[in-house]
Amino acid sequence: MTEKPNRSSLDGTDVRLLDELRRDARAPLSRLATAVGLAASTVHARVSRLVSSGVIRRFTVDVDPAALGYDTEALVSVRIRPGARAQLTAFAEQLEQHPDVAQFFYLAGAEDFVIHYRGRARHDLRDFVTDHLSTQPIVAATSTSLIFEHTRGPLSG
Repeated sequence: MTEKPNRSSLDGTDVRLLDELRRDARAPLSRLATAVGLAASTVHARVSRLVSSGVIRRFTVDVDPAALGYDTEALVSVRIRPGARAQLTAFAEQLEQHPDVAQFFYLAGAEDFVIHYRGRARHDLRDFVTDHLSTQPIVAATSTSLIFEHTRGPLSG
């Protein structure tokens, strides 16, 4: 079994390649090679290694939520009631199945979950929080923050 590289096993060229691929996962090898100053064949080998070792988990498309009719985005923090830990898996599975949950994070700290919610209108967000979350017996409290804008930073920064 191949051991997954950790951050210390990635050199500067790997990190620059990852930055370029995060900006454009469809970038041709020739453009990646120019960006990092290597031959395309070397870049191909490096990207293949990053994929096979699990550093690159998948290639994806970043779709503008507004193009799909999602005009409201929010981060919803959820605190779980003490004693309800046995129900966390079922709660997470419900979140995975909800069509307006873009992603969620299970956390250590004051909040147990942060949910990235995408809805078509503000009332959809209200309904999600009040009807889907607050009615859950395991939910102790929620806190909602509207997202005005989302930007991804570079890996190496």
